[in-house]
Order: sequence, then structure tokens, then C-alpha cells
Amino acid sequence: MELHVLDRGRIHADLNFALDGEVAAVHSDRSPELEYAEFAVWNLVIDHPEATILWDTGSHPEAAEGYWPAPLFEAFAHPDAGEHDLETALDEVGYSVDDIDCVVQSHLHLDHAGGLYHFDGTDVPVYAHRRELEHAYLSAKSPAGGDAYLASDFDHDLNWQVIDQNRYHLADGVELLHLPGHTPGLLGALIEREHDESVLVAGDVAFLEPNYEAERSMGASLLYDSRANEESVAFLKDLQKRYDARVIYGHDLEQFEQLRDGL
Repeated sequence: MELHVLDRGRIHADLNFALDGEVAAVHSDRSPELEYAEFAVWNLVIDHPEATILWDTGSHPEAAEGYWPAPLFEAFAHPDAGEHDLETALDEVGYSVDDIDCVVQSHLHLDHAGGLYHFDGTDVPVYAHRRELEHAYLSAKSPAGGDAYLASDFDHDLNWQVIDQNRYHLADGVELLHLPGHTPGLLGALIEREHDESVLVAGDVAFLEPNYEAERSMGASLLYDSRANEESVAFLKDLQKRYDARVIYGHDLEQFEQLRDGL
């Protein structure tokens, strides 16, 4: 089983979104300078003997050209989405869209589900948690729910495979994990490899390394349920100890640069 990380570009945003209160006014410095940071957007190809699995589909290539609503793009700009579209990113690691046997959507936010149109009208299975699908449609089709869902990303003729379980066996050595908090139906994964270290895909349970290692909270706007997210982190830490696994964060640029050299 081989793992390949796909480079889907960089999101630019205030660091306070990812690390709550990272820059805050205090009595001695009442007007601190905010930190505008870059965050990695990535997908993963799991080349498994049973199937070639694509983890997430990234941002839509026209995100910076009006596809993303202006208020969302202002807060979380993805200016290079068009340069790092799914087809280009797959080609860089030796694959094409046609090579993909199944897709796992960790969740359906616009920086994770924008490439699903490639699988519209196909029989390629697309795995998502039931709670995520319900919340995504509620969010995109009504005033309720969250802001980071676009119906045009996921409202396609897709071969949805709906997961209800907290732990789901996808393939030998690949187990999907329900990790609510950032969204109601976020999925992570435990990937056990025979001759390499195990990998825990935490994804957006932890945007950055400090969210996991130091258990620093993400900003409130990135948390559907802060208590559930804390429980998901604790669950992952237990698995990490048991499997001596490497944990992969959702948007940590420093870690991403390391992963490009091999996972």
C-alpha cells in the first residue's frame, strides 16, 4: 500500500481562525499586528491492492474566479486553486481521475469537496458520513447550518456510500473513523501498513500541529461542536499510542512540506 500526497495549493487566512486567540490585544499592546498565514490544501491517494482510493477532492479550480462566494473568499482566500486542480495534482504523482476506484470525503466543506464534479454520473463510490451529508444539504439549501458548504460542490449524480458507523472497514488496513467537532460528520482514517509506520488522518480535527499536540482550540467559527472536537482529539491520541501512528493534520503547511518528501 502506497500513500501519495497531492498538492492542492494554499489558503490564506488570519491565523486566529486556526489558533484561537493567537493574536489578541492586551493592556500593554492594544493594537497588535494580526498574522496572515498560509495553510496547505492537500488530498491523498491511497494506492491499495484492493482499490485506488482518493481522500478528498479539494477546492473547485474556479474558487478565485467567483465560484466561491465573495465573503468566504475574503476570509479564506484560495488564489492558486486553478493552478492546483485535481487533474494536475493527480498527474504530478502519476495518476489520473480515471485511475480512482473510490473517493472518501472527510467532509463537504468547499475546500474539500470542490472536485466531486469529476465523478458526476459515474459509478465511482463516494463515501461520506450520514451526519455530514445531512448537515451539508441543510447548510447549502436552507438558512440553517454552516456557511462553508456549496450545493454546487456535492449536489451531483454521485454514487454515495453513506456511513452510519463510528468505525468503518473500507479495505484491509484502512479504517474510517467518525470524528465530529469541526463538522458533525467529519471522517478521519487509521491506515495500517505492513512495512511502514501506521498513519492517522486527523484532517480538520486539527488544522495545525498545535491544535493536536498542545490541544489548542481552533477558532469558534471552525468548530461546529467544540466539546465533540475535544473528544475526537482524545480518541485519536489513544489510537496514536496503540498503533504508534503518525498523525496527519488538516492544513499544516510545515508538515505538508515534509509529507511531500514521502509518507
